[in-house]
Amino acid sequence: MITYDNVEVRFGEHVAIPDLNLEISEGEFFTLLGPSGCGKTTALRTLAGFIEPSRGRIFIDGKDATRLPSEKRRVGMVFQNYALFPSMSVGENIAFGLAVRKTKRAEADRLVAEIADQVELTREQLDKNVAELSGGQQQRVAIARALVLKPRILLLDEPLSNLDAKLRVQLREQLKNLQSELGITTVYVTHDQEEALTMSDRIAVFNKGVVEQVGTPEEIYDRSRTEFVCTFVGAINPLSPDFVQRLVSAGASGLDPAKPSYLRREKVSLYPPRTGENSIRLDGVVAARTYHGAYSTYEIESGATTLLAMVTENGEAVLKPGSTADLYIDPTSILQY
Repeated sequence: MITYDNVEVRFGEHVAIPDLNLEISEGEFFTLLGPSGCGKTTALRTLAGFIEPSRGRIFIDGKDATRLPSEKRRVGMVFQNYALFPSMSVGENIAFGLAVRKTKRAEADRLVAEIADQVELTREQLDKNVAELSGGQQQRVAIARALVLKPRILLLDEPLSNLDAKLRVQLREQLKNLQSELGITTVYVTHDQEEALTMSDRIAVFNKGVVEQVGTPEEIYDRSRTEFVCTFVGAINPLSPDFVQRLVSAGASGLDPAKPSYLRREKVSLYPPRTGENSIRLDGVVAARTYHGAYSTYEIESGATTLLAMVTENGEAVLKPGSTADLYIDPTSILQY
């Protein structure tokens, strides 16, 4: 569906993307994830046709679209700030692209009503000024404006970043459901790891213009291929060589104390494993506990190493600071580089 073939993007002497090779399948919800300035938005805008690569080619549906004007690529774009027209009504904003195409009024009204229903905007809201809508409603208007042109590809550049935390969670679920219903190929840019993990079919993790790993959310999180991906995605415990050596001495095989080693917080258990699990027990002392509602985070000191353990609140007795704690760690959960 979409192919980046040896794409390089330069701005003067600065190389934003040195050599991007990436394939996105039809109907996928594909996320470009990475910190600010890593090249993910540049890659998206290059696909949209707003930036011309200095080298390489972009294919859409097997056809070379590298020099194709943006309006002929059949892509819909939703910007971070939505880019809505404040002087227009909601309906007029949605219909803007149709007006540019000189679509007949009756057909435009039909298409606007159809897409408004899909994104859960009411007929009454179509007559309102966009300034009268909430942030979440404005986001739906921006998506509707992109979708009403019936694009083959939907591009979203951090569309939830301006919303409060509760609304972000609610809208990302709605956005993913809408994408699934429409079956539209979607390329989504975000720096939010949880957003990427919960919404994506696959993720490309960017670092300084280079893709460090492409994979499913499970592959990115549980089998991080590089140290950058490991430390960028999710909460992680760095393990000292001494701590890894203690695991080796206790029977862990396949670990090298000399390699950088990491363990995700939820992989540190404070309770005996179920039968059949090969965990190693180490002694520890509770230094602190932070309550989050559904789970607590314990700070455990074990030798010279301090680990954070994410423990689900399931009725087990609360461990007080200063009390001893048994750590149970499955060596196969440790990521080494």
